[in-house]
Amino acid sequence: MNIRTKAQTAAAGLAVLLALSACGGTANSDSADNSKTANTTDISEGVQPDSAAVALLPQSIKDKGELTVAMDLHYPPTTFLAEDNTTPIGLNPDIARLIAKKLDLKLKFVDTKFDTIVPGLDGGRFDFTATTMSKTEERLKVLDMIDYFKAGNSVAVAAGNPLKLTVETLCGKNIAVTQGSTGQLKRLPTLSEQTCTSKGQPAINGVTLPNVQDALTQLHSKRIDGILYDTTALGWAEKQQPGSFELVGRVDVGSSDLTAIGLKKGSPLTPAFQTALQSVLQTPEYKQSLDNWGLDSGAITDAKLN
Repeated sequence: MNIRTKAQTAAAGLAVLLALSACGGTANSDSADNSKTANTTDISEGVQPDSAAVALLPQSIKDKGELTVAMDLHYPPTTFLAEDNTTPIGLNPDIARLIAKKLDLKLKFVDTKFDTIVPGLDGGRFDFTATTMSKTEERLKVLDMIDYFKAGNSVAVAAGNPLKLTVETLCGKNIAVTQGSTGQLKRLPTLSEQTCTSKGQPAINGVTLPNVQDALTQLHSKRIDGILYDTTALGWAEKQQPGSFELVGRVDVGSSDLTAIGLKKGSPLTPAFQTALQSVLQTPEYKQSLDNWGLDSGAITDAKLN
């Protein structure tokens, strides 16, 4: 009970410091970034449907007129809530809105814990997800996945790197990963095997936490030594609050850096989605969204179906 109370107190005290929720600004936040989190304009306004994509839709979906997208809305700058605490913003909501517009359909967001999204898609509770999900062999067994962005993972440590850690020297250290993420399932185990256990060193101790906010709180309180997480989100948080932590390197093992939207394996929506997403990648709005969230280096041109 005492430990939980202390953790809750620390989380509350760091809510502003970490600047990972769009519910308010910080004294040190860049005014341009604050305006981004307050902006709820739909990027798909004015975008026209793609007739070829619409023609591939099942009639039942045309009749329904709406798509349901699952997202974990707690991961800026790709997926989070605006300052109104209601409107989904970030790269992924932008992509979802653009896909829906290309298909001439309305869109319904469902805030969903990351590790429950794949079972939800497989069970038919959602039509698709766009939530910075990378491709793995396990996911591809139950999902159709279509590329839309290049991301990747990095390791963050306390500001000043007091333990002098690098990506290659994490053996025996407590490194946080988020539940159900590629970092937990693929990257950390592979990194541990390649840099530690195969060389007779102790394994990296993965500390699984529900979200990156909890991880950053624990890093600040020195309960963990580092975090392995999406480079985009860590870069955003580092920019929001300089001097609170720092990135020490990318983790290029265990999984592809390409992220993809996901649909149930063999979904009748897949052909229409691939055509619609390919059309989205060619729009100025795609590049506008990437630039707006500081992710322009992640642009791709091929909506490949995996």
